[in-house]
This record gives sequence, C-alpha cells and structure tokens, in this order.
Amino acid sequence: MKRLGKHVILLSFYLRNIVQMMPGKIVERTQTGVRLEKNLLKVLKGLAEYCDITLGDLLEGIVLHAFEGKSPFSPETLAAIQHLKTVYHCDLTAGDSHRLSETAA
Repeated sequence: MKRLGKHVILLSFYLRNIVQMMPGKIVERTQTGVRLEKNLLKVLKGLAEYCDITLGDLLEGIVLHAFEGKSPFSPETLAAIQHLKTVYHCDLTAGDSHRLSETAA
C-alpha cells in the first residue's frame, strides 16, 4: 500500500511538472485589494502552500472552475481543506455567503 502511495505521489509530481512546462494562455494580471474574512484567508493561504502554488493561482483556479460549474478539488484536497479549516478555526460554509458582517474597528 505504501508503495502504491509513493507511485501516486511521483505520478502527481510528474504530471504537475508536465502541466507547468506546457505553454498556456498569455494573460495580463493586475494587483487588487480584496478583503476576505481573516480565518478563511488563512485556510486559502494554507491550501495554496499545500498545493505548492501561489494564492493568486489558487483563487484563479477556483473561480475558473466555479464559472464552469465544476469542483476544483479532489477528495484528498477536500480532506486537506477540512483539516485547515479546523486548524484555523474557520467554521464558515457556503450558507454564510453574502451574509457576513464586519465587527466595528
């Protein structure tokens, strides 16, 4: 079983490198000042680190998948997200979307 896990990790690493080497679309990126809930941002930063990509790349991927009605995450990544949510005390769900209010500064 461990041997299979090692091969899966190596295959994942190999495929990620192939994707990174393949030419993609040329885009123009812009700096933005996005405000996010503090613990949610911690989870996103942790997930970006887990996936070995930048926070911007993670957000772009999530949005592009959402625009097509697709889930951007494998079951393994969803488990990592649940762990990160626990670590960073993030109890927000999709039901909380558009219902968050800020505390007075």
